[in-house]
Amino acid sequence: MSYTFVGLLGVFPDVGKHFRLPLNQAKKVLISTNDVPMIAIELLEARYNTVVNDINTKESLLAKVAGVNALFCSAKVKLDIDIINAAGAQLEMVGAMSAGLDNIDVEELKRRNIKISNTPGVLNAAVADIAVLLTLAAARRLREGRIHIENNTWTSNHKWMLGRDLKGSTVGIVGLGEIGQAIVKRLKGFEVSQFVYCGHREKLEGKELGAEFLTFDELLSQSDFVIASCPLTPETKEMFNETAFKKMKRTSVFVNIGRGGLVDQTGLIKALREDTIFAAGLDVMVPEPLSSDHELVKLPNCFLSPHLGTATYQTRSDMAKLTAQNIIAALSGEKLITPV
Repeated sequence: MSYTFVGLLGVFPDVGKHFRLPLNQAKKVLISTNDVPMIAIELLEARYNTVVNDINTKESLLAKVAGVNALFCSAKVKLDIDIINAAGAQLEMVGAMSAGLDNIDVEELKRRNIKISNTPGVLNAAVADIAVLLTLAAARRLREGRIHIENNTWTSNHKWMLGRDLKGSTVGIVGLGEIGQAIVKRLKGFEVSQFVYCGHREKLEGKELGAEFLTFDELLSQSDFVIASCPLTPETKEMFNETAFKKMKRTSVFVNIGRGGLVDQTGLIKALREDTIFAAGLDVMVPEPLSSDHELVKLPNCFLSPHLGTATYQTRSDMAKLTAQNIIAALSGEKLITPV
């Protein structure tokens, strides 16, 4: 027999090919998608009767969720009341492998006293990096430049393809949470003149970063760059609409790394077409995936990234590990690491 020691758990999950130490085989965990990093599957299989959903559809989840004690939830299928009902009264924990919870019926879970966790913190750096990438790409017209290369229309003169500078600019952060703060810290190296932010209240972290608290409208009118890093809620849904874009500078750049639903895309498309704003950089959009013939794809002043904010090997592994650890804590009667 061959033994593999997992120090984190203090168990031997593999003894030969088919044996698992049954720490609590009475507990059942369902992983909602088949593409999560193996570290999560291994951590959970070592302790519980763990089932991995092989088809990422609601129908497949409904067929497998009955009787589970915990659900490892990815963002690919919305966790709604149908799935919660199908799970049964013994469901005690939902671990979300994401920071955002807009894909989960949080209120229904809380009404039933079902514990919930998410994965804040471990993804901040990766998402902030994407925000910087999109900001620079949109400001310096990377998509438009690539189009000129592909079309053999590269021109050399001093007025061709001029972009916008971060140096000396005002950057507005809509949602100064942990990700928003990480974005500010990264952009400080670009000699930004001023950072401003808006939200429900002024934050101590904002003062520590030297950022000024403004209303949403003030931020829109004063910022050269507007970066959306807030969660999607009924309050923030489509907050960036035609009216909002008209309040921005014609020279401004809009970046969204929050959720696609923050933006009224019809309003954004109109603003980009009519040069109401200079450019946009989007990592999130509606729907996802976006079709190749969508209007956003056709706009030369819109730089798109296919929701890659957390898409690094280390970040996804850390998110999966934290989700599994929260489930283990819940099923062991311990405090969650990152409760909602």
